[in-house]
Amino acid sequence: MAKKRPQTKAKQPQLKDGEIPVVGAREPCPCGSGRRYKACHGRAAAHAATELVHRPFEGLAGEGDWVALRELVPAATVELKLKESLPEGVPSVTLATVLPMAWPALRREDGSVLLGLQNDTPSGDISRDLADTLRRALVAPPGTPVEGRRAPADGPRLQDLLDPEGAFEPVVHSGFEFWVPDAENAAPEVTASLERANAAAIPTVKLSGVDAAYWCETPEKNHLRWVMPHAEEQLLDALARLHAEGRSSLGEGTRLVGSFRAHGLTVPVWDLPSGVTADDVEKPAAEFAERLATALAMDAPLTADERRARGGLTNRQVTLS
Repeated sequence: MAKKRPQTKAKQPQLKDGEIPVVGAREPCPCGSGRRYKACHGRAAAHAATELVHRPFEGLAGEGDWVALRELVPAATVELKLKESLPEGVPSVTLATVLPMAWPALRREDGSVLLGLQNDTPSGDISRDLADTLRRALVAPPGTPVEGRRAPADGPRLQDLLDPEGAFEPVVHSGFEFWVPDAENAAPEVTASLERANAAAIPTVKLSGVDAAYWCETPEKNHLRWVMPHAEEQLLDALARLHAEGRSSLGEGTRLVGSFRAHGLTVPVWDLPSGVTADDVEKPAAEFAERLATALAMDAPLTADERRARGGLTNRQVTLS
């Protein structure tokens, strides 16, 4: 029986993952190893694509607002401040809920950068995907969009690029005129596109008295959706205590109806009568925040009524992401 010839491994060039282009899973890996991509550098990429980061915005200023702008708010922008100074020729970086044509990012003619938030991302870490898009947008030619791609598995995240001390102050818009520098004098096709987008946008207002709470108007009733940073189980217990006591509403005709789960945070939702505006719920929301703080500090076991209230809230919980 002939001896098996000892296998030799080709010497691999010392390339970083970020330098390896993405190819078909069965094609030879571009690093020169002689193996298929899926068995070589594709392993790290596949792992990055499937590993879900449950709180991708944790550690960023305004985590609740990041979640709201990603999932709940149609049209909003935020000026972002980077840890390092902006490259020459880039006067500003602005986060936007949505960009034209669902572009991941856009480098405008004046060099400024718009980064889209409500885009599908190829991996389980939205923060890493957005950081990769932002880095490419900073060096893109002015006047060009930035296409989506799979971020390198060892690439930076937003937490690595953004100034942790920078304020995160969303500006909610009634429409998408921020897409173009001069919406009033835009070309007819651009105007038509804006009109279609604006028609689909739900009127939304950010409350000023509490963090990450957004009023919105729908044809049948209005709502308040409030992204809260507390641990889910603790928050549900506190909401159940208030609900069982009849103190979970925001005034006459309002009702706590359930909650969303989104990016690791819980978002309680209240139904409001159609006539109740954002200004109308500013004071009730601030008063509710005080009641909630007291309930969150309680550690006694839930009573039977409170357990029933908790069960009802849990049954009306919807996971967005």
